[in-house]
Amino acid sequence: MSALIEPLIRQRADPHISRHADGHYYFTASVPQYDRIEVRRAPTIDALADAPVFDVWHKPDTGPYSELVWAPELHFNDGAWYVYFAAAPTRALDHQGMFQHRMYAIRNQAKDPLGGEWEFLGQVDSGIDSFCLDATTFTHRGQLYYLWAQKDPAIPGNSNLYLAPMKTPWQLGGAPVLLSRPEFDWECRGFLVNEGPSVLQRHGRVFISYSASATDENYAMGLLWADDGADLLDPASWHKSPEPVMRSAPEDSVFGPGHNSFTVTDDPDEVLLVYHARTYTEIEGDPLWNPDRHTFVKPLRWRADGMPVFGLPSRRD
Repeated sequence: MSALIEPLIRQRADPHISRHADGHYYFTASVPQYDRIEVRRAPTIDALADAPVFDVWHKPDTGPYSELVWAPELHFNDGAWYVYFAAAPTRALDHQGMFQHRMYAIRNQAKDPLGGEWEFLGQVDSGIDSFCLDATTFTHRGQLYYLWAQKDPAIPGNSNLYLAPMKTPWQLGGAPVLLSRPEFDWECRGFLVNEGPSVLQRHGRVFISYSASATDENYAMGLLWADDGADLLDPASWHKSPEPVMRSAPEDSVFGPGHNSFTVTDDPDEVLLVYHARTYTEIEGDPLWNPDRHTFVKPLRWRADGMPVFGLPSRRD
């Protein structure tokens, strides 16, 4: 049996690692204070752990995006750097105790995102005025897409997954399409949640991993997929696994894996799975404010039919 995986970076949730054309890896994640966006760069995955930390944006003291900065992702789209993130207003909860996050973007047009100026572009408006978060982008057949989680007031639960084409890297170019909502038992434990989507295009398919249920030991990862040639904006193009593809490994004391991203090694065919998890369950108070969600990285494996194998969050195989 393979050895246990150790966290790569401690106390960094919602991790996003991408490998840029310059050969370097770039890392962003939620920080425990939820007050800023930080970026790290290193020539290897392992070196990210001790890489210098650059704070590229700080929240204001008051206003519509002044609290709880969540799940930033750094992307290079149309020749510029963008960070997509969610933030809440000064009063983060509404009268029903629900979070009021909206999605925002900042841009850096310099070649070096750690040296240029970052510009706040404002809200990425989905056309639905409700709680939303966890945006990511990807390009498929020349079209840039926006993929995120959002609450539909007409659907019971906290969030569903939506997809839309983009007109610019900070503006949608079409109406949102609902791809997935919590429906299985493992998606509805504690809270009814689909969130944290990430995209991988391999083996003639477009895969979307996502996370479900409460952010404690019930947190688990699911999978959607469509054929590469399908219309991604047609919900009928998508298939959904009825079972989670990664869940807690209590035998190894690794709990609540989720909110993943994908990256590659020097071999572009080797995919690495990046995710967060905790190493204990005795959380005091609200799991949201517990800082001990750590960044893990492991190889993604494949079945003979081209479907990904996520395995245990605690072991490489």
